Amino acid sequence: MHDPLDASTIIFALLAIFVLWKLRSVLGTRNGNEKQPPANAFFRRTLGNNDNKVVPLPGAAEAPRPAVAAVAPAPDRWKDYVEAGSKAAAGLDAIAAADRGFAIESFISGAKTAYEMIVTAFAAGDRQTLQNLLEQDVYESFSTAIAGRESRSETMETTVVSIDKVAVDEASLRNKTAQIALRFVSKLVSVTHGASGAVIEGSPDRVLDMVDVWTFARDVEARDPNWKLVATQTGH
Repeated sequence: MHDPLDASTIIFALLAIFVLWKLRSVLGTRNGNEKQPPANAFFRRTLGNNDNKVVPLPGAAEAPRPAVAAVAPAPDRWKDYVEAGSKAAAGLDAIAAADRGFAIESFISGAKTAYEMIVTAFAAGDRQTLQNLLEQDVYESFSTAIAGRESRSETMETTVVSIDKVAVDEASLRNKTAQIALRFVSKLVSVTHGASGAVIEGSPDRVLDMVDVWTFARDVEARDPNWKLVATQTGH
């Protein structure tokens, strides 16, 4: 019978202990070059002076920030659209103060797109598009005109050749409702065909110079950011 603690057993046992010790010494230390876990885009971590970890969840209230003195609006920030010091400029100031997301450039760009969509949708009898862009009273007026045209079996085609100028005629904030009247100077081609197909109004070959004053409005406290057309008139 062999002695269970013979020399070979003791050597292998010592070798195993040495290997485990080396692994522990390597795996249990950091040299500063380890890869850090990727930052979580939905959480932010802040370390305080006492090293307490604070992880604010989305929507949680943030720590109050120092008060910042109000900055007076630049007197010429509407210079490309209205006269400085005018009533319209004051109206734009009031709208911008009530709606921090208001930007005149994007508003004008959106209004130009809406103008073309409304003009062409009216000609095509596209009530769905009109309903999305018009206030109810204006929509009903447009819809009535379309229904009259349909009852006479007339068809209308309108193409916006260009929108040459857009200017702010009026701007105001009343009871949290912002209203901006824009003057559109545009070129259109419009023709109406009767039941027989003959041209009864306009011409497919004539470009018309148009001036329209359209008023857009929105509730500055509403979640819906869209403006709607609330009034139209022919300009001079």
